[in-house]
Amino acid sequence: MTNLEKYDQLFMRNLKVKREVLDQLKYRGIRAWDSLGHMDLIADLEEAFDIHMGTMDVMDFSSYEKGKEILKKYGVDI
Repeated sequence: MTNLEKYDQLFMRNLKVKREVLDQLKYRGIRAWDSLGHMDLIADLEEAFDIHMGTMDVMDFSSYEKGKEILKKYGVDI
């Protein structure tokens, strides 16, 4: 499984959305991506990619697309 496939799967599983809407997802844009959903998603991303995001990056993780940029900072090519 590629990193993009893992990334997509985590979003789809955690936020219960379909692949077709991923590129439009924004924090608090859907009911499931509230503060609790955000922390669950971050924890799963950290575990899946064996990284630990800093607080500022967790706060800045505001969309599906922004998340790709942030993960690149940690050496995860999406």
